[in-house]
Amino acid sequence: MKTVFLLVALIVSIAHTASSLKEGECEVCIATVNKFANTLSEDVKKNPKSIETEFKKFCKGTKSKENRFCYYLGGLEESATGILGELSKPLSWSLPADKICEKLKKKDAQICELRFEKQIDLNTVNLKKLKVRDLKKILNDWDETCEGCIEKTDFIKRIEELKPKYSKSSKSEL
Repeated sequence: MKTVFLLVALIVSIAHTASSLKEGECEVCIATVNKFANTLSEDVKKNPKSIETEFKKFCKGTKSKENRFCYYLGGLEESATGILGELSKPLSWSLPADKICEKLKKKDAQICELRFEKQIDLNTVNLKKLKVRDLKKILNDWDETCEGCIEKTDFIKRIEELKPKYSKSSKSEL
């Protein structure tokens, strides 16, 4: 009888650790939930319906990965589904963001697959080691194009030309 009890306890503890978030997992979810929770007044935090209303307002001003997170939860008008209750109720109970995201992951795994894009430090990065996709992203972030660029070296040359214009160190000197 004791071995059965120990076996059940072992399975429960393994299942609990398997469902908990790993380091760096759900980074967009945790950051967005914390950011949103910090915008709420104490009165709103107690009412799940008010939280849902405020979340929809919050989502109107989001971009990129936060916007995708809002879409998954149903915070945008164009969202196909909605699991806002899975956010609003735990928030009203003052559950921490990582625990809320753990619950959301069980409902929709793609919520935790969202990752913030890594920022490239142009002062220290070796452009030759970047992928063409990353080089194109740098130019796109600057709202610049590279007319006639075919080879990787063409993109690197264009970035080097524009670097003084967009580099943080040159902006601070102005």
